[in-house]
Amino acid sequence: MSMFVVGGESLIDLISKPIGPDGKRELVAKAGGSPMNCAIALAKLGGDTGFLCPISRDSFGDFILEPLNAAGVKLLLRDRVREPSTLSVVTDDGKGNPRYAFYREADRAFTRGGLIAALPADLTLFQIGGFCPIEPADAAVWLDVAREAARRGATISIDPNVRPSLIADMDAYRRRLDGFLDLAHIVKVSEEDLHELDAGKSLDAHAAALLGRPNCRLVVITLGAEGSLAFSAAANARSNIFPATPGGDNVGAGDTLMAGVLTWLADHGALSPAKLAGLDAKALGDMLWFGAVAAGINCSRIGANPPTRVEVEAVLRAR
Repeated sequence: MSMFVVGGESLIDLISKPIGPDGKRELVAKAGGSPMNCAIALAKLGGDTGFLCPISRDSFGDFILEPLNAAGVKLLLRDRVREPSTLSVVTDDGKGNPRYAFYREADRAFTRGGLIAALPADLTLFQIGGFCPIEPADAAVWLDVAREAARRGATISIDPNVRPSLIADMDAYRRRLDGFLDLAHIVKVSEEDLHELDAGKSLDAHAAALLGRPNCRLVVITLGAEGSLAFSAAANARSNIFPATPGGDNVGAGDTLMAGVLTWLADHGALSPAKLAGLDAKALGDMLWFGAVAAGINCSRIGANPPTRVEVEAVLRAR
């Protein structure tokens, strides 16, 4: 069975929601963070999943543990830290897309030795992203962890989830991110990520540049309501979204889609670099659609709440 390990932050999303017709709003606490959402989604889709992230001893840390434990995610760092839980305040940009402000503490309370010691000896895939490349010292540590995972035979995937509000120097951030992109076999990015990294390039040009890096074999680009794209050395494909039931939001959509992509690849024995490079248009389309269904179900709910494997397969059977 494939062993997934996800490295990166967990946090508390304080999500703004209306509470009446006069425009008043309240903040509702949800456990989240891009890597944590992905780990939960992988586990709920049936994957043996470990999460590499410090968890605070505070009451928010208890709250963070609830969905991880409920999904069956294995906590690879067992000792909780005294730093307070990281907070993210999530508001709406008026178009249904989330906007974030971050207050970081516990997610940075790690050491290089502690993270590497917690890595399983045998892992199939190491997924990294979110905040990992943002701070220079953190990026150096996480890059060493990813290198060690690769040395142990893991396929490396990254979802940078670019957060301009956290990045003081975009050029320096791009240089740090380059180290991760050069190591990764799978790169998932949003159209917004690519715009922040280089607004002058087309999506096709971005995909070609990523596939031209030393190890990259698969690129997935999410387009919001316009669906998603996938590129391998052999082919490319596009998928529509799976329309969400009204009443939800987009928090965790990209993380859930990424988990769906990785799950589909594992199910089809296609996580090795050689298999990734050879994915044809049909395989890429099927892979994206599996991820789209998972993401669409998530978007029918408030906050990140990925579906189970049973829920995804029920949709696939019905269409």
